[in-house]
Amino acid sequence: MNRWLLQLLVGLFLFVPGLARAQELPAGSCSGSFVNPITDVCWGCMFPLSVGGLKIWPSSRADTNNPDSPICLCGSPIPRIGIAMGFWEPARLIDVTTKPFCFPNLGGIKLNPGLSMGGGYAANTGSNGGTDTAKYHVHYYVYPLLYWMEILTDFLCFEQASFDVAYMTEIDPLWQDDALTTLINPEALIFANPLAQAACAADCVAATAALPLNELFWCSGCQGSMYPLNGNIGASTGMTQSGRLAAERMVYKMHRQALGWGTMGSKALCGKYVMPILKKSQYRLQQVNPTPMVSGRESCSPIGGSVLLPRAARTYPVKGEDMGFLLWRKRNCCVL
Repeated sequence: MNRWLLQLLVGLFLFVPGLARAQELPAGSCSGSFVNPITDVCWGCMFPLSVGGLKIWPSSRADTNNPDSPICLCGSPIPRIGIAMGFWEPARLIDVTTKPFCFPNLGGIKLNPGLSMGGGYAANTGSNGGTDTAKYHVHYYVYPLLYWMEILTDFLCFEQASFDVAYMTEIDPLWQDDALTTLINPEALIFANPLAQAACAADCVAATAALPLNELFWCSGCQGSMYPLNGNIGASTGMTQSGRLAAERMVYKMHRQALGWGTMGSKALCGKYVMPILKKSQYRLQQVNPTPMVSGRESCSPIGGSVLLPRAARTYPVKGEDMGFLLWRKRNCCVL
């Protein structure tokens, strides 16, 4: 479905009387809060800040490789000289919930469009003591926070966009069915074997210590397998792990559908580029709902990083089961 149709659908739900009705049932109620840019954002996640290969504002968090030269050339037909800068920007918001049309990052509003999409679940033990599984719905928002706050009004590297609900999985049949989602990730069949999944242990260690291994693109580190690219989690050890995996799969799904772009490395200095195979090191995830994580090295860990570290597990029963994440994106840009 085209992006403008998604916007129209959300607009109708929000503004046409009778379509959006708050749910009052305690068991299925939606919880959440709007992100406060002052108190809920880990501004330390913006660093390190680099010019070329030199870090002018260092950080304890691992960083991707930056262009060696501080000088860059962009523009056509006459190239212009600029400065190659690297930084991390808060660019997207992600909802993860077991309740259809529940929006934790929009204050916990729950819409009732009259459509039966089926609810999700978490840590539902299978029969005969089988593996716990989970199923989530996910929403993906355009959220260029630095541009809105006008920290640097003439800094062209900031994404100049408005808030937008870019994707809702409730109306995506590929998100509901493992067979249908192979239309966008047919290579999942290659990695559906014990040997390929065992390699994810190395990605778990790398992502927890520094950065994930981009070569193991089928892995989400400590969270498990990236495939299938939907909200059906085959091995859940708790909502913190399985909910984060659903968010990480959504990031990959956006890249596979050309709604996410490459923004890091020398290739991105003069503009974004297509990245159908996700380079996981481009992103960090910060939990902002139900409880914001705003301090500590693990407050915005990379894709696949462990959720067992101190201050990492912040979900709780009933009101703390609807999660929200702020997605930080590495940006290399030629400042002209």
